Formats: sequence, structure tokens, C-alpha cells
Amino acid sequence: MRFVLAIVCFVIAALAMGLGIAERTVLAGPDQVSATTTTNDGAPVTVIDGSALNAYPQSQTVQLQGGSSAFAAYGRTSDVLAWVGNANYTLVTFNVKTGKLVSQLHKGTENTVPDPSGSDLWIGQYAGAEANSFHLRVPSTISVLAVSDGTSPAPSTVKLSWPVDNNVPWSGPVIGGGAVMLVIGLVLLLWAFTHLRKTRGPRRSQPRMPKLPRQQRYKPSRRAVTTTKGRRSINRFVALVPVVGVTALVLAGCTAVPAPSIPTPTQTAKSQLTTTAQIPSVTKPQLEQIMQRISSTVATADDTSSAQLVTTRMAGPALEERLANYKIRKTDKKEPAATPIPATTLAIALPQASNIWPRTVFAVVQDKSSPTAASVALMLVQDDPRSNYKVNYSITLQPKTPIPELAPTSIGAAGIDPQGKLLKLPAGSIAMDYGDILLHDTSSASYSLFQAVGDTLRTQVGMAAKLKEQKGLPSTAKLTFANVQGDGRTIALATLNSGAIVAVNLNEVETVRPVKAGAAVSAKGGGIKALSGKATSTKGLVATYGDQLLFYVPPVGASGKIVLLGYSEGLIAAQEYKK
Repeated sequence: MRFVLAIVCFVIAALAMGLGIAERTVLAGPDQVSATTTTNDGAPVTVIDGSALNAYPQSQTVQLQGGSSAFAAYGRTSDVLAWVGNANYTLVTFNVKTGKLVSQLHKGTENTVPDPSGSDLWIGQYAGAEANSFHLRVPSTISVLAVSDGTSPAPSTVKLSWPVDNNVPWSGPVIGGGAVMLVIGLVLLLWAFTHLRKTRGPRRSQPRMPKLPRQQRYKPSRRAVTTTKGRRSINRFVALVPVVGVTALVLAGCTAVPAPSIPTPTQTAKSQLTTTAQIPSVTKPQLEQIMQRISSTVATADDTSSAQLVTTRMAGPALEERLANYKIRKTDKKEPAATPIPATTLAIALPQASNIWPRTVFAVVQDKSSPTAASVALMLVQDDPRSNYKVNYSITLQPKTPIPELAPTSIGAAGIDPQGKLLKLPAGSIAMDYGDILLHDTSSASYSLFQAVGDTLRTQVGMAAKLKEQKGLPSTAKLTFANVQGDGRTIALATLNSGAIVAVNLNEVETVRPVKAGAAVSAKGGGIKALSGKATSTKGLVATYGDQLLFYVPPVGASGKIVLLGYSEGLIAAQEYKK
């Protein structure tokens, strides 16, 4: 009987372990599901919609084939399509019913596109061999753009793959149960051999002993319950219970294993092609990448005084001041370089919530290597989808001047019309009203609107400083001051309390002229000489200083005053006086 039980255990063990191993090998399902589409329409751009990327759960693997070369990038669907613009492109979507990719040509008016690499719209990009196959895990609001070189047709074959969970959780217990049955079988086999050896020993006949007197037998009551007698019946029962129990357990494990299956396509959200929702211009990780690029480009331009290079990342008042600084430094080596743009710490990131262009982002950065350095506030502007963000304002913040509470980066801020009436003072009027305070101080009609405490610019170039400068001139010369609205655009972004962060451009014009015939005036500092080309003049000299100003403006009806948060000022032009 022991041999029989051992054989039964071995058979069960073989079946269980074989089934468990087969489930992980020959019976295992595929580890991924894929879909492929091929097109020969010759469009220069292919767009893989976010609904196709998320047809199945888990991450996505994108493979591109065909075309002379490959470049791929991914970003928000609205940004991708805005960059494509009026160009012909192939849109790749996913048909849930058929489980296949669908390619559709969208005709436009352009047969070529510019080089998309390095665009600030992309969250990530791949070039060369990396673009042929790459992995993503993005939501349905993200799409992929693929091109060859912008002129040749885009990659003709698109293959998307998704991993499939083909793990069989019951295969482990089944294999384990089979191993347990194998051990039980070995134990029973060893027990059987041991018992066999004991029962094969010599048998001697025993002498007959006299019979003992018979004792009276005990007769149990009929009402007593009778049970099976003898040790063998008990041993058989005990031996059968574990064998049957373990056998049932293993067989139950064998039949409970679910067959692996490929998931069905998920019902993803509809394509984001026509979304009208106001979304933040950039994400924070995207802005950090942009700031790294801007900081690196401007630093290189500063080292080489390259006007061409700095123009790719700066515009408006910030560019004016930079170009003037480059020109002055070429003739005056003592002139300090312009304030660098750090990118190591992004303290504030406030994108404009907009789905149209131009777009604006307000950022505050600080050099992590120099904790005592002042923070720099930047206003970045992207004029159109195919342009990169450029620094229009680069302003050093005043120490101990708090920034008002702003919306989180994931929500963004609304842009405010410079001529709107929802602020204590329209944003478009702030530059000239503040300039009037610099000229007339308490006599200005706008004096009560602006906070004087903590305003260090008034100390440097306010009315008192101007009067002191006039008194320092000889009696043969006359110095006058005037203010002009700068050419920089006025930028206003809403704060959480319905106020606004406002950046404006003010130009202060200083004119020094001789008041006696034959007298001449000299240039003050090397900057005026470098920009005007005149060290002295009998006609007079005109110097223009550009002020980049950042204010917090309370909402209309609020009791607070307009606060100067920071400023940057520098010589931007100089020429001989002309009547």
C-alpha cells in the first residue's frame, strides 16, 4: 500500500509541476500587444494622437520606420498641432472596434516645415537612432510629432506597442504543491522500503504453550455505540486523510489557474485636436528646460558679446540693455557685464493660461551657488508656436519686498488687458505715472498711488538725485530730464487676489547742453562716449536710460498701494544733441 501511495504522489507531483512550468512557458500568452500602420501620402509630418498612444494601458513603445532620417518629439496635442500649422500632415489614430491604427492625411497649404528640434513646445524629443524606437508613458492629452527633415516625407510606418501582464499568479502555488507531493512521495517510498526490509527477516517456530483458563467474556450493553476495532483500521484512516486532502488541494490549484488574456483596447478620451480650454503655457519641468537653454545661450553670448546669439533668446527692453552693454564693453573694458540669468533655482513659475499666442511666462530665478545674490524676475514671451520663448524683461528684485500670492503652475494666470479698468491703475498708465514721481516726487499727481517705503529706485534716480546732479554741473552747461514710454510691451498677469504683476518699460532721457557760445560739454562716463562716438560736443549730448520696472498693482477698490517689486536700469542709447 505504501508503494501505491508513493506512486500516486509522484504522478500528482509530475502533473502539478508540469502544468505550472507550462503556464510560464509554452502556455504563456504574449508579453505585448502591438498595432502598425503604413502610409505613402508623402506628408512631411506625422502626428500620433494621444488617443492612439493610450489605446491600451501601461507605457507605450513607438517605432518609426521609413524616411531618410527621423526626429520625434512629444508635447500637448494643442501645441503639436499649433506648431504644424498649415502644413500637410498625417494623423494616426486608433479604431477601438477593429483594434487597428488608422492613418488619415490632412491637407494644408505648406509642403515643408522648419526644423522642429529645440522647440520650447516639446516636453521631450528624440533624434537619430533614438527616434526610431523610444518608450513613453504619457496621458491622452499628449501627442507625438515625427518628421524626417521637414522637406522629405515623414516616416511612413508607425508601430505602437504596449506591454501585457501575462503573469500567471497560480503557477507558483501549483509548482510548490507539486514539490510538496514529490517530497511526500519520497518519504512514503523510503518508508515502504524500510518496512519491506524489516518484514523479510528469519522466522522461527515458537513452542506451543499451555492454554490459559478461559475467563468470562464481557458482554457490552446493546445500547453502547460500537466502533471499528484494531490498529490497522485507524492507520488506514489516518493515512488516507492527508493523501486525499493534499491531492484535492493540488488538483484544485491546477483547475483554478486563470488563462492569460490580452486586454481589450481602452475607451480613451476623444482626441484633443479641437480643445478650447485655457491651459497653462508650460509645465514646470518644461519651464526648467527652457530656463536652462536660455541661461546657457545668454551666458555664451555675454562671454563673446555676440549680438546675433543673444537675439535668439532675448527681446524688448532686456535685449536693448544687453546690446548696449556689449557695445560699451568693446571700447570700455571697465564697464561691468550685464546681470547674468541664473537657471539653477526656479523659485516662481507662473505661466499664462492661454491656448493662443503670444504667450507669457513670469519666472523668478536665483543663483544657487551665491545665496546672497538677488533674485531675478523674468518675463518670457513666445510670439508664435514656431518661435522660442525670449526674455523681454530681466529685472532684479528689491530685497525684502514680498511677491503677492500667485496661482500654482498647474493652473496658470490670466493675462490682463493693459487698458483694462479692473486694477487700481491701468497697467498701460503705470510707466509714465511712476516716471512723473521720479521727476517731481511729492508734487506728482500720482504720488499717493505708489508706495514709497522700500523703493530704492527713487533714492538712486529720483528728484533729489536729479537736483544734486544738476547742481554738480558748471555754469556753462545745463542738464534737463524727461521721460518717454519705452517700446517694450506692457505685460500684466493676474494674482490670486484679483490684482496683477505688471512689467513696464520707461525711458529716462538726460540732455546736457552748453549755455554759452564756444562752450562744450563732456560725456559722463565711458558709456555715453562709446554709444555716441563723442567725447565732447559743442551742441550737447543726449543719453537715454532704459528702466525695466516690475510692480504689484492691487485691484480696483483695494486700500493698498502700487508696490515696486524690482527694477533694472542701464544706458541704452546716446547721441549728439540735435535741434
